[in-house]
Amino acid sequence: MHDPLFDLHDRIALVNGASRGIGEAIARLLAAHGAHVICTSRRQEACEAVAARIRQEGGRAEARAMHAGDPAAIEALFAALDAAGQAPDILINNAAANPYFGPALDMDLAAWDKTVAVNLRGCFWTCVQAARRMRAKGGGAIVNIASVNARRPAPGQLVYSLTKAGIVNMSEGFAKELAPHGIRVNAILPGLTETRFAAALTGDEKIMATMRRLIPLGRAAQPDEIAPMALFLVSPAASYITGGAFVVDGGYLA
Repeated sequence: MHDPLFDLHDRIALVNGASRGIGEAIARLLAAHGAHVICTSRRQEACEAVAARIRQEGGRAEARAMHAGDPAAIEALFAALDAAGQAPDILINNAAANPYFGPALDMDLAAWDKTVAVNLRGCFWTCVQAARRMRAKGGGAIVNIASVNARRPAPGQLVYSLTKAGIVNMSEGFAKELAPHGIRVNAILPGLTETRFAAALTGDEKIMATMRRLIPLGRAAQPDEIAPMALFLVSPAASYITGGAFVVDGGYLA
């Protein structure tokens, strides 16, 4: 059944970190609701596999490589989109880095730099580039993927957690600045999700035994369970929602 509240047929959606996990699930769901999806990650071939799957499912998608931690790469992607007449109406900032898991006192600055470069600097600069185009088009929607760690830092993930807290604050700030231009900005805070990115946690049975006790629903999420929140937030159904931070965590933060 066609539902105009979730109709994205006239929208171009840029999804970074789309090669797997939550990003792939969001890309596929937006395409299923009509968006022309541009899938990006560092590896062109991985994005092309996702775009090909979307096309096989009847959607519209293409792949473009972009390193989310490299401002020059971000600018080059948007220049290419400009040349193709594909300025985005929707941005999903999902790319993330977490190269170090362990005590903060044992972390080196190289791991700090990589985490901050992707999770904060890259997220910020991608928002800026997308919002400039959305402003020219008269509006748009941005969703930044944060984490429950933004609210409750996890052991062994101090720097990752603080970058995710920064993403929530960034989203709130952008929401206030961009509202006059018709651009809505929100954040999603996923809980523990079964992805390759989270394999250090979900693959450790001792950790999972503890997490199952802490999560009221008693399990990790699947990427397909996070994606519907992104669809809602970029759709006409969420036309009066901006500056929010929406938790999808099985009750973990309750």
